[in-house]
Amino acid sequence: MAKNAVKAVNSGELKIIPEMFVKTWHHWMDGIRDWCISRQLWWGHRIPAYKVTFKINPEGVDESEIWVSGRSEQEAMERAISKYSTVADNITLTQDEDVLDTWFSSALFPFSIFGWPDETVDLKVFYPTSLLETGHDILFFWVARMVFFGQKLMGKLPFKEVYLHPIVRDAHGRKMSKSLGNVIDPMDVINGITLEGLHLQLADGNLDAREVEKAKIGQKQDFPDGIPECGTDALRFALCAMCRGRDINLDILRVQGYRFFCNKIWNATRFALTYLCPSFEAPKNNDLIGNESLMDLWILSRLAAATQDCNNGFKTYDFSMATNAIYHVWLYEICDVYLEYLKSIFASGDEETQRTARITLYRVLEVALRLLSPFMPFITEELYQRLPIASESRTQIPSICVAPYPELEELGWRRITVEEEVDFVQRIAKAIRSARSDYTLTNKTKTEAYVKCSDTMVSEVISKYNTPLCTLSFCSKISTVDKAPGGCAVITFSDKCEVYLLLKGLIEPAKEINKIEKKIKFLQGTQSSLTKVMNAPNYSTKVPSEIQENNTEKLLQTVVELTRLETALHDLKLME
Repeated sequence: MAKNAVKAVNSGELKIIPEMFVKTWHHWMDGIRDWCISRQLWWGHRIPAYKVTFKINPEGVDESEIWVSGRSEQEAMERAISKYSTVADNITLTQDEDVLDTWFSSALFPFSIFGWPDETVDLKVFYPTSLLETGHDILFFWVARMVFFGQKLMGKLPFKEVYLHPIVRDAHGRKMSKSLGNVIDPMDVINGITLEGLHLQLADGNLDAREVEKAKIGQKQDFPDGIPECGTDALRFALCAMCRGRDINLDILRVQGYRFFCNKIWNATRFALTYLCPSFEAPKNNDLIGNESLMDLWILSRLAAATQDCNNGFKTYDFSMATNAIYHVWLYEICDVYLEYLKSIFASGDEETQRTARITLYRVLEVALRLLSPFMPFITEELYQRLPIASESRTQIPSICVAPYPELEELGWRRITVEEEVDFVQRIAKAIRSARSDYTLTNKTKTEAYVKCSDTMVSEVISKYNTPLCTLSFCSKISTVDKAPGGCAVITFSDKCEVYLLLKGLIEPAKEINKIEKKIKFLQGTQSSLTKVMNAPNYSTKVPSEIQENNTEKLLQTVVELTRLETALHDLKLME
């Protein structure tokens, strides 16, 4: 059986994912040993073997132990009678008191649930299946044995692919153990629980008093405030997002972060739906209407890119690729950019532009919710039901659970050039927002900005995207100039582009100089302390690598922040 199992993997008939576990498969199969299937346990399937005792030994039968097997005692009796040419009254059967190894019983699962050994309709329809998903720690114990039995008893593999997910550990990478107090019940993550509640669970367990106290200490260290309520969708999304490598170090704070992501999706969608007036008619297909703005084309293109990543992630079982694509498009492109841009569109009086924006917004929400649905079925279903979907489509697809998953082929929206241009515009907007933050300007305080370009193509891009650039950078006006007016802060953006932020009349230079000098002094102290620590003898050998990496990153961030503040200080002094 082991040879056939190896042959199935080598031929590609059985695919193990990730491929790194193929080596583990060969390790177990090449070193295969006899398997004792008997277990002395209270629970399990009784071994269908019966000890045969004769009142009078049949001719030719010695005194050694005799055993027969059968699906029932009646079948075993018939076999004993036939084999030893005797009668039932001469035989006493005693069933083995041991039970079958758990993995033996479990190995029958793929076909026994469909009525095997009877040739049922379900067995013909559903065996074999396409995919088995399980943990890599039971590759040999369960997966291999199902393959053995499927090939031996059914003549075919029970599945074509095996996806082995990582093992969930605590945030520190330790195996979950009751005695350590680091066992995380999924229901506690979904519903939330206090530290006292976690302690009570220990009291209801079977640990001795010393282990309970040790576990309480562990719980207090890991969950000093208990476990916050995160919900089912956030937990599922978190596990899929962390599904890389051999282990998942489950950090509750990260799960909570995805709960906040759920809140963001909920609020953003509810806000976006206010733009879809009662008279809005949903488009019946994905064809562009022809007068989309550049930002409309951009968000549709980015959504098509996310769709491609999601489909590639599902095809290769790289679920983190799919979750990263969804997270990025929802948070950083739909919420942070497109919805912000739409505020200026719906504040204007251009009805045709607004009509096009509504259609684009509907398409964005509908596709983005379908992309997210497998990971967050509850929140997406609730929001999907609120979309103004055409009545005939609502009848055909009453739930997002049965809606087709988006595919790139149905979305002819990719515009690489537009994506590159908007990426450039976003970097300018980010630089302006960063400078505004340095001078403590609120979003309500609109500023003017001037861009000096040595490349005409850059000037054209800024001109084309002037409205979204002003919106995203909180500027009242952005102009391209050969020379900026006085009273501006200089933002060196690239070798072909400089941005000037007009501050004259918006700030008090002396007051801002004092603030920035204090920040610079504090950061210089941080820089000095970090440098001293990192230059200490044996730093590279005695300090853990994780701390070294953190110190290096912190020093780099400090230097970058110092450079920004020193530039701002120089500009402010010129304004005095």
